Amino acid sequence: MSISFFPRIVKFFDLFEKQGGLVKDAALVLDSIFKDFRDVPAKCKRINLLETEGDSLSREISSQLSLTFITPLDREDIHAINMAQEDVLNMIRAIASRIGLYQFETLEPAAVDLVENLRMVVEETEKMLGKLSSKKEVEEHSKTVNRIKNEAKLQLLLALGMLYESDPAETGRLLHVIKWTQIYDRIEQALDKAEVLANIIEGVSIKNA
Repeated sequence: MSISFFPRIVKFFDLFEKQGGLVKDAALVLDSIFKDFRDVPAKCKRINLLETEGDSLSREISSQLSLTFITPLDREDIHAINMAQEDVLNMIRAIASRIGLYQFETLEPAAVDLVENLRMVVEETEKMLGKLSSKKEVEEHSKTVNRIKNEAKLQLLLALGMLYESDPAETGRLLHVIKWTQIYDRIEQALDKAEVLANIIEGVSIKNA
């Protein structure tokens, strides 16, 4: 067996961008569910497939990291980006799974806006990943993420307030409130995870500028 004395070259930036593309695709499909509430089972299945593909890619990144001696970024930063992207994708799947499970006839209007915010944040993090290898500034995208997240926080509080003000004695209303509380919780978690990802990328960008 021949032994190579040259270090293995793994294109981690390409893997990150591929991973970010899967996250964005899932966010787009989720946004489509909320804006065009048709073919929901098929759309949920698509998100599940993207999440499965994302899991495989995340394992590949972890495996390559363990086998690579020289890396373009600090090892802990590669691991952090990988896990953060996987977290966002998992939360998107969690939202879609509940929408598919609960079989709503209509959606809460506030949820439509919140999922749109999630999709916009994910699009910004994907742009940040695309600039990481070229060491371009990502601060503008980070500020956009923070602005959208702050707006979403207010929207979420208003949405929950409207949800809880409804008459619990109305037939089936209590169950409706419980279901939507769970969905809003997952949307909030997804937004939090996406913000964490943006902060990690910004930190890595500054460290390697």
